[in-house]
Amino acid sequence: MDSIHIQGGKRLEGAIPISGAKNAALTLLPCALLTEDKLTLTNLPRLADVDSFGHLLNMLGVSTKVEGVKPGEFGRCMTLRAGEIASTVAPYDMVRRMRASILVLGPMLARAGESTVSLPGGCAIGDRPIDLHLQALEAMGAEIELAAGYVKATAPKGRIGGGDFSFPVVSVGATENALMAAVLAAGRSQLFNAAREPEIVDLCKLLVAMGGRIEGIGSSHLIIDGVEGLHGCTYAVMPDRIEAGSYACAAGITGGSVDLVGARPEEMLATTNALAQCGLIVEFHEAGIKVTADGGLRPLALSTAPFPGFATDMQAQFMAMLCRADGDSFLEETIFENRYMHVPELRRMGADVDVRGRSAIVRGVPRLTGAQVMATDLRASMSLILAGLAAEGETEVLRVYHLDRGYERLEEKLSAVGATIERRSAG
Repeated sequence: MDSIHIQGGKRLEGAIPISGAKNAALTLLPCALLTEDKLTLTNLPRLADVDSFGHLLNMLGVSTKVEGVKPGEFGRCMTLRAGEIASTVAPYDMVRRMRASILVLGPMLARAGESTVSLPGGCAIGDRPIDLHLQALEAMGAEIELAAGYVKATAPKGRIGGGDFSFPVVSVGATENALMAAVLAAGRSQLFNAAREPEIVDLCKLLVAMGGRIEGIGSSHLIIDGVEGLHGCTYAVMPDRIEAGSYACAAGITGGSVDLVGARPEEMLATTNALAQCGLIVEFHEAGIKVTADGGLRPLALSTAPFPGFATDMQAQFMAMLCRADGDSFLEETIFENRYMHVPELRRMGADVDVRGRSAIVRGVPRLTGAQVMATDLRASMSLILAGLAAEGETEVLRVYHLDRGYERLEEKLSAVGATIERRSAG
């Protein structure tokens, strides 16, 4: 099993290219199920989750072709075609590997009139039920059956008719599934209190490029008029705002200066505002965002929230950075109830963090020290990488397969800006 070794204490300086967004890619890939035509996605990140989703689509009858990438380049181009859906069942063996697999439920229902998907797995960061996915589809006329660990959705007349649904709480995944189902419905659908994340906007833009009819893009009220069919297109995956924020924290915790090439300021204002409040200099320019440490880090009070609030996917990285702040910081996790699993590992490195329910007090310390630590989920693993970059001595991060789910060629990118970091394989 691989591990990542870091010799800390190096100031990071230079440019880091930002890859295509994992969370967007996993939403755009299932759109291939909505048409018989070819769908080509560019700027697709090379990640374990993307590969797993591609394998799942292959099992459903979608052909995938990946163009070669030149050495040193990031991202890739994949052409998908679902000329005929060979199976409407997404089995447990595939779905258990990542929660995003549930996103084939809506498009398969819309295209084939039925869809059977295993209840999902993924990171163990808290209870994330799919009730809202099912309720939204029921509002559009689907019949839902749960049995033996699977959910089966059926359109009684072979095609859902559309309908209105108001989300009681904001749900990114449920909004995505509902959107993909609604674009081929026989009538109009309205989604109220829909998620507004940039990845939702990216999905809407792709569906419109494929011939979908969607109003209210970027708002919490989406109006979708179903069409008879969609066509193929070529579409570029948006840059990863979470990856960009993570590397911004790397500049902060090492006292460095990093240019995030390709990052879009308008998609990560909550993150850049928090960075500025922490004492970092944040500069927007045509090619991306430059983040520079200017003296010591200031403590913060942060609470996670749906977009445009502070992203839960950035909480762990900010916690690691705030371990070096001059004072006490207060973090509140409102999205997932079990997203502090990285805290015991940070403590092994000398961090002073006190967790109280969904809140955490982070007391800044003069130094962190290298240690052997274990990643528990994707973003937690990045927090340990950040701590290792600033720590005295060597840090070894185990279970880095979590990192491979969401960060494209992390060691290569960090090495290019001055980090001493390498991947080692056991045995």
